[in-house]
Amino acid sequence: MYRNNVCIVLFALLLTLCFVAKEAASQNYYPTDLGNVWVLETEDKTERITYSIEASEESINGIELALLKITSETVGTDSILTERYFVDFDEEGIQLYKYVVELGSVFGEATGLFYPPILFYPLSPQLNEPWEYTTETEVDFVGLVTFTSVSEVVAVEDVMTPAGIFEDCIKVKIRTRSQAATISRSTSYQWLAPDFGPVKFENSQDLVFTLVSSNLLSDTSIYDVTGDGVINILDLVFVASRFGEESEEADVNDDGKVNILDLTLIAQNFDA
Repeated sequence: MYRNNVCIVLFALLLTLCFVAKEAASQNYYPTDLGNVWVLETEDKTERITYSIEASEESINGIELALLKITSETVGTDSILTERYFVDFDEEGIQLYKYVVELGSVFGEATGLFYPPILFYPLSPQLNEPWEYTTETEVDFVGLVTFTSVSEVVAVEDVMTPAGIFEDCIKVKIRTRSQAATISRSTSYQWLAPDFGPVKFENSQDLVFTLVSSNLLSDTSIYDVTGDGVINILDLVFVASRFGEESEEADVNDDGKVNILDLTLIAQNFDA
């Protein structure tokens, strides 16, 4: 009886702590670990965008910079354009120090250098709180171009992709303005999943890209200990009822005993 009461108390406490922690932690919409990769494609798989965060050899004033690389390509062709953003990460978000953007064979590359850096992407963008930056660069056959980008979270939505369903994604409206001899404007949208990153993008030509693969995706099926296709309260009950025992079915982290770590892992991988 005593062990059962302890299990009940642990179970109730874990539920409270896990849900509070999950709610508080789901704030980072652009995980910045080196090696992160996201691949998005159009429905017909003819166009692809790949986002990656890599190490770089660039540094400014002793600050070693990471590389946020965005590659756009028409699959099966030589049509590939790459945007390179040399960045650092702090408590405010992604700080941009340098960019190199390919503009095609005619216009070459656009390059910008910033010190102090500009805030490229805030750590936790808030609804209806825009952020913006303005840069100037020299472009072949055009001359000096002033580029302004204004981004704003306009909605929170669930997004269905070939890689799965992502809930509570922020929808970011991105308005850009380029001024040289003439002025051009465009609007695009990006959807970012909490603690995951980019899962959908719609460009200014209404072309829609959705996530097809990412190395951040993991196999969570081991936490579905009841085998009913979802990870929920029933899985927690199953594991809690075997607390302190040696059970292959309930020992999801395979450390030899069913304990608080197994309960925590299941709670953190709940299907909403």
